[in-house]
Amino acid sequence: MSEQTSLTYAKVNEDIIRMLDKPTVKWLALFLPTLGLVGFGLFCFLYQVYTGLGVAGYRHPVFWGVYITDFVFWVGIAHSGTLISAILFLFRANFRLSIYRIAEAMTVFAVLTAGLFPIIHLGRPWFFYWLFPYPNQRELWVNFKSPLLWDVFAVSTYLTVSSVFFFVGMIPDIAAIRDRVKEVPRKIAYSILSLGWKGSNWEWLHYTRAYLFFAAFATPLVLSVHSVVSWDFAMSNLPGWHTTIFAPYFVAGAIFSGLAMVITLTVPIRKIFRLEQYITLDNYDGMAKLIILTSLIVGYAYGVEFFMAWYSGSPYEWGQFYYRATGEYALFYWIMVVCNVIVPIPLWFKSVRRNIKILFIMSIFINIGMWFERFNIIVISLSRGFDPAAWGIYKPSWVELGITVGSFAWFFMFFLIFIKTLPAVSIAEIKEILPVPRKEAKDNG
Repeated sequence: MSEQTSLTYAKVNEDIIRMLDKPTVKWLALFLPTLGLVGFGLFCFLYQVYTGLGVAGYRHPVFWGVYITDFVFWVGIAHSGTLISAILFLFRANFRLSIYRIAEAMTVFAVLTAGLFPIIHLGRPWFFYWLFPYPNQRELWVNFKSPLLWDVFAVSTYLTVSSVFFFVGMIPDIAAIRDRVKEVPRKIAYSILSLGWKGSNWEWLHYTRAYLFFAAFATPLVLSVHSVVSWDFAMSNLPGWHTTIFAPYFVAGAIFSGLAMVITLTVPIRKIFRLEQYITLDNYDGMAKLIILTSLIVGYAYGVEFFMAWYSGSPYEWGQFYYRATGEYALFYWIMVVCNVIVPIPLWFKSVRRNIKILFIMSIFINIGMWFERFNIIVISLSRGFDPAAWGIYKPSWVELGITVGSFAWFFMFFLIFIKTLPAVSIAEIKEILPVPRKEAKDNG
């Protein structure tokens, strides 16, 4: 943290609140194209609703394609935010200080994006509320034995807790902005959001306790939500899915991809808003070490899957994994292996971990690799089941790809709005590691 020692309380306030000034040309240059892509994704979705799911690339036997791939990918991205903000908070890891707010925002927006895909995947999306158990005259009831219903509860609980955790953490910072802004509409908005925060000892005492309890409560959710998502597959008897390793494998992969997305988001923000004194090389060094750890776990899981498929003696399991590496989808499989296992290897060297440009490029490759990991698990397993007569090839349609691009734009749209309306770096926690300002003694001589 030596890079932050030149900061003062006043400079922290000034630098962070300056990010909320009127949108610049650079911000608009990012936001307007993003908005256009969201509009294209919405057009694709409306076209699908109007013409039916036949415009998607679904063909027998693959009826879970890009939409479920996107769902699992975005749920995974959502995990790292809670890891950085809650678990690393409990372990008092200082490298989280400047990045955890961005990671928390990423969590909320990623869950909002993930939640769209079960609805998009429905033939009649206007009946999405049938996923929830509620009293009705026909006495229809949801299937509580289905992992898909567990998804509904797990993801909605995670969204609720993550949103509350995100908002509670910002209250002191919003109050600092409230006291600084002059425009009446902004002052009213920040006054409402700050909930009357005065910064008294009593408020800080209860605030820190509440934050600690939320962190402790959110931590098991990191493990439970993506475990539940993994059971969507592991509860099935399909070759490639029916394995006990899926829960830890999915959780490690989720943290892996989420850390990479945090790097992808923070590198441009750091450059555009000149936050080099806040988001330091130590922050990236800590994240890169976690990426090494999770990459090793993911790579180990890839190897174990192959070994167990061979060791089990099941021709269906071994045939599935042999097909993944050599069949029609082999290119996607090897993209996954290279991006998730080979690309992170240079991070063992400190000079690489502290090179921002290399880290940014690596983070993009890791996210590409993790998207293909979800695609391989879902699509390849479905395309090669038990019966050779039922094998088939799936090709995504332009509608599915358009909605996928729109989902990325949807996520970045929320994020761009966030950095212009709310503090992207925690003012209060940055100040905790700075020397306390003291008034200079008056010279009475």
